[in-house]
Amino acid sequence: MFSFNSVRNLGLGALILGLAACAPSAPQLKKVMEDNPDVLYAAMRKDPVKFLEVVNEVAELAKTQKESQQFEEGFKNPLKPEIDETRLFDGPKDAAITIVEFSDFQCSFCQRGHETMKEVMQAYSGKVRILMKNYPIDRIHPQARKMSQLFEAMATKDPAKALQFKAQLFERQDGFMPNDSEKKSKTQEEFMGKYNKRADAELAKMVKALGFDYAELKKISESEPILKIMEKDAAEAQKFGFSGTPGYVVNGVAVRGAYPIEAFKSIIDRHLKK
Repeated sequence: MFSFNSVRNLGLGALILGLAACAPSAPQLKKVMEDNPDVLYAAMRKDPVKFLEVVNEVAELAKTQKESQQFEEGFKNPLKPEIDETRLFDGPKDAAITIVEFSDFQCSFCQRGHETMKEVMQAYSGKVRILMKNYPIDRIHPQARKMSQLFEAMATKDPAKALQFKAQLFERQDGFMPNDSEKKSKTQEEFMGKYNKRADAELAKMVKALGFDYAELKKISESEPILKIMEKDAAEAQKFGFSGTPGYVVNGVAVRGAYPIEAFKSIIDRHLKK
């Protein structure tokens, strides 16, 4: 039987295991902590390193369980992103798995997600295709929208080079961070002026290196069709509840964040078994 008095004699590890084994109710646990807060404090002070280890372990377990629940919900009630076959896909058109990637070229987590997508493409060669949709976070990434529009414009001209451009933008992401000179600006207006001028010059250089006329491509990037793509992508991301980037929809199952490849494998393998 679970005893409130005996809890004082338990160490931190035994306390947690004992509570789990006896399975006391939530009100019982609440009463123990409220009536005997010194028990938990004493355990924390006695072995703070062990306490943090246990807390981190429990937090990781909770995260894993939450992820599993979210993925299961995705299999039961899959999301249905718009799949426009005229847009640029990385991978074969007849791939069994379609990953819709909501991304921001200046987001460091999206850069990590880009690397994971490369791993996925290698692990499932011919079985997966990726459709990038644009979700630039303007308030913190001032060049991301321009990058996305140039990427979409390039996709209309040369899909293969557009995929090269996408990879380069992620790989050279650090080069679009503010430099020391820009950080020393006295005003926000001065800072943005210096930063945007340098970033624009770097983008023009990248575009020209891929064989495009920058002025022409920039004009296409600001055209109504490209702006509509940007608007629709962002609206869909918000509809699916993606509050930040990156976000993925793997054959209907949402992956909210830059998860390691194992998370994607668990979803892809399950789909492929069907």
